[in-house]
Amino acid sequence: MTERKPTGADWERWVDRQIREAQERGEFDDLPGAGKPLPGLHRPRDEQWWLRDYLRREGVSADPLLPESLRLRKELERLPDRVRGLRGEKAVREHVAELNAQIEAWLRMPVGPYVPIGPADADEVVEAWRAAREAPAEPAQAPPPERVSWLSRLRRRWRRT
Repeated sequence: MTERKPTGADWERWVDRQIREAQERGEFDDLPGAGKPLPGLHRPRDEQWWLRDYLRREGVSADPLLPESLRLRKELERLPDRVRGLRGEKAVREHVAELNAQIEAWLRMPVGPYVPIGPADADEVVEAWRAAREAPAEPAQAPPPERVSWLSRLRRRWRRT
């Protein structure tokens, strides 16, 4: 690359020659992503494509970026899994009370899209937590029946509000 770069019409021939010589030397062999489509070519265009791509690359959840109502609804759906690892009934009730306080604060002053949500029933969550602790470990394919019935009751409550 010590030679002078040409100007004008010779530029294209010079660039093509540089690329061809690099290919012959094998400088383009075994590059990361070889044989894969270029990212972003087949995705629908949106204003925050770069943010979604960054979060995906870094392995970070986008949940904190959701509107408060959607984030709270996701927390309600994940509640049985979140309390499963807690040690005592008091800790479960405290976790439910904390989530209910967030939900009630949002209900007093809703911001963002309105998604019907209501507070979780601490007694139902504790019953499901006890049943999950007492039940023998089942295969991961089928969720425990208590969880399904608790979620179905919660979904019915959402539809009512």
